[in-house]
Amino acid sequence: MQDTLLFDRPLVEKYDRPGPRYTSYPTAPQFHAAFAEDDYRAAAERSNRAETPKPLSVYVHIPFCKSLCYYCACNKIITHNTERAAEYLEWLKQEIRVQGALFDESRRMTQLHLGGGTPTYLSNAQLAELMAALDEAFHFAPPAEREFSLEVDPRTVTPEQIHELHDLGFNRLSFGVQDFDLDVQKAVNRVQSEEDVVSLVHAAREAGFESVSVDLIYGLPLQTVASFDTTLDKIIALRPDRIATYSYAHLPELFKAQRLIRPEDMPPPERKLELLELTIRRLTAAGYVYIGMDHFALPDDELTLARENGTLQRNFQGYSTHADCDMIGLGITSIGKVGDTYSQNVKETAQYQHRLGEGQLAVFRGYRLSDDDRLRRDVINALMCHNCIDFAAIEREHGIVFRDYFADALAQLQEMADDGLLAIREGEIEVLPAGRLMMRNAAMAFDAYLAKSQGRYSRTV
Repeated sequence: MQDTLLFDRPLVEKYDRPGPRYTSYPTAPQFHAAFAEDDYRAAAERSNRAETPKPLSVYVHIPFCKSLCYYCACNKIITHNTERAAEYLEWLKQEIRVQGALFDESRRMTQLHLGGGTPTYLSNAQLAELMAALDEAFHFAPPAEREFSLEVDPRTVTPEQIHELHDLGFNRLSFGVQDFDLDVQKAVNRVQSEEDVVSLVHAAREAGFESVSVDLIYGLPLQTVASFDTTLDKIIALRPDRIATYSYAHLPELFKAQRLIRPEDMPPPERKLELLELTIRRLTAAGYVYIGMDHFALPDDELTLARENGTLQRNFQGYSTHADCDMIGLGITSIGKVGDTYSQNVKETAQYQHRLGEGQLAVFRGYRLSDDDRLRRDVINALMCHNCIDFAAIEREHGIVFRDYFADALAQLQEMADDGLLAIREGEIEVLPAGRLMMRNAAMAFDAYLAKSQGRYSRTV
């Protein structure tokens, strides 16, 4: 496997086009309302009856925020009324009980992620209630086998609370930093001091968190190469275990909050590529390993080790070392993956409460994979996680002749091969160093739904 990453500006510009992130295949635009609660219950029963039932992973969506970040495209509820969160927590505990009853008690929960919104909008006492309900319903695995993480807005917690979060059972934290530059922070209505972030990262280390991640965004209003270089200096000095550097997708026609960003403050398209090039150069020079997509990790991090030993996976939270789980989505908008199905919860709190009040699940749409879907999912995961497709391995697993089955895809990929991004050999496709930023483009060749998909996607680079 190639560990290097090359940034070729003309090729990056050529292949920078809209495309899926492939946290699932098929992607969310293929989910449909014909997949109903009975389909989900049947999928849970099939997963219980599997010869070796998978461990459980749980995602909990906490949608509340106290202020609006203008760049945000997440499903969130902006409110200072903490009673709404208390009410939501009660419904969430109801959903936990209903969902927990579907899965055998012998199965253990090895992975948990709290996202949002702002998970730390809930007080630590409320988070303790949530953890107790999850443990009762899904039965936590022993501490050494767990990956329990949550996203933290540095504006909402103190160092003392960080220690309390560790005591609750969390062992991984992700801090949303985005940018340290004050002008950029003001332009997106998210002002937080460098000092606060530093003190929280130090507190996480002192508390014993196994992994600390930091999220950055490039392409925000008023960002310059010089200003973002200063932010990277400060992040590198903190030495987080993982760094996610997301490309900002400015789509004000889709996301109302983004209309509050002044158009004249937006950087030109070429600036985003300059910022990406800078980020890659600085982080790799600092010793971080490029995992894929937006993710970098230290050489001894579990993600890096999983990439090296071939066990890296992708799920709805991005890259993971625990993707052999059945994933249960809790809370509004949450997406799950149980057996050969995907499912998504309703998006409005009123619908959520109504369904749970009727004793129903909150699932309102989903998808059951066909044999062809499973085949293409394996191929796309191989590309996205391992930078290589072994034809023989796919053929053994799915009973096909790779070159015959994927003749059209191989023809589509020839241009990328001619440009030095891929090597198409007799028995494999390898993503070359110059192509690692364009792996989504390569995956798109194997997507049977892309041509007719109505999805709106971010750009691939």
